[in-house]
Amino acid sequence: MATKKTVIAFDLYGTLLSTESIAHELAKIYDEDKAKSLAALWRRYQLEYTWRINSMGEYKSFSELTRNALSHAVAEHGLTLSAKDADVLMRSYDALHVFPEVPSALKLLQENSDSVEAYVFSNGTDEMVGNSIKTSPDLGPHAGIFKSLVTVHSLKCFKPDKRAYSHLVEQVGKQGEASDVWVVSANPFDIVGSRAAGLKAAFIDRTGKGWVDRLDEKRSPSIVASGVDEAIKSILKN
Repeated sequence: MATKKTVIAFDLYGTLLSTESIAHELAKIYDEDKAKSLAALWRRYQLEYTWRINSMGEYKSFSELTRNALSHAVAEHGLTLSAKDADVLMRSYDALHVFPEVPSALKLLQENSDSVEAYVFSNGTDEMVGNSIKTSPDLGPHAGIFKSLVTVHSLKCFKPDKRAYSHLVEQVGKQGEASDVWVVSANPFDIVGSRAAGLKAAFIDRTGKGWVDRLDEKRSPSIVASGVDEAIKSILKN
């Protein structure tokens, strides 16, 4: 009888890939101080737009919202951005760097491939997620570790909508067994969304502040870990 594998779905942006690394590209257009602030604000509005459009019951693709969030961040800084530079930045978004501990996490997945079934689970479109992984200098060479890329684009909604997690459970072949699926994410809204849908969740706490989200204290993470590698180790011990 085949050994039952542990299903782990990894959030991409902000968990495996650092959206802060886009500051290097922004610094080629603006000064370094503005670049760091712009990168943080771009990410803030990228997420905020997904939540707002979810609440409105409407949909625009993650790539479109990402471009719009960039325009918002630039305007809020009182700056301008040409269409050409916006295109360059969007392409750069497809080649983000990973967080420092991710290479060791990928090694762990490779070493435990007989007992772990790994997926990427993202708000991005199939094209955006595929490009982000293929063109990432760190993730690209290890793309084969992931069984598949699960996105929400076909659903026309974003995390933490419950439909996103039901879709994940279905895509990994665990219908009726949501509690057998792990989501690893550094985004608190993703953790709470996972738990609300009945999945297990590992929160990546890179700031060392612990779990401070208070939306629903009954839906706290199953595991809190300092990095993706530590999360994998803890999951394998469960």
